Amino acid sequence: MTDASAVDLLWLPLGAGGHSVRVNGLVFEAVAAAVARRERRDLYHSALEVTVPAGRYVVEQAPAWGEGGERGVVAGGAVGLRPLGRLRLFRYEVRRWRGGTIPDVREAVESPRRLSRDAAVARRVLELVPQAPTPVWGRDELHAGEMWNSNSLISWLLARCGIDVEAIPLPTRGRAPGWSAGIVVARRADARTGGAAGAPRP
Repeated sequence: MTDASAVDLLWLPLGAGGHSVRVNGLVFEAVAAAVARRERRDLYHSALEVTVPAGRYVVEQAPAWGEGGERGVVAGGAVGLRPLGRLRLFRYEVRRWRGGTIPDVREAVESPRRLSRDAAVARRVLELVPQAPTPVWGRDELHAGEMWNSNSLISWLLARCGIDVEAIPLPTRGRAPGWSAGIVVARRADARTGGAAGAPRP
């Protein structure tokens, strides 16, 4: 048990701990950079460590075929195409894992980044995890202008809690595909409810 509360953001290199994901990410960024006529950047995915008096939680989106055992799974969705979601290999899971681990945390860059020490904000992040959208990973089903992925989940959660997501800097020379999609979808929800679903800004 701990009396401290915190919301910490981690930036993890895409494919850390997984060679094929890293290679695919390099190919994706090379194509995206060529189309946009810009320099290539390093790609990152994000996760949260949320501390409340009851303990520390890991919040992230990850492949459903990963580690075995308890992972605090509260939701999930399909990868690539919705029909493929019938197969575990093509599913992702949303985790709110008490005492959980992030396999590639040692490779995190410019992390952890403390976003809030507000206990109400930390609790609200955890409350919102099971309510997060679960569209098909890698597609723009929600018409947010960008594909939905693990970054979308994290930015959605932070925005819905009133944290100034757009003020959060990316790692140097880095890019986080999907980050803006979460912000766009969160704003739609805020417009329907009249404001962020949580405590005041920390």
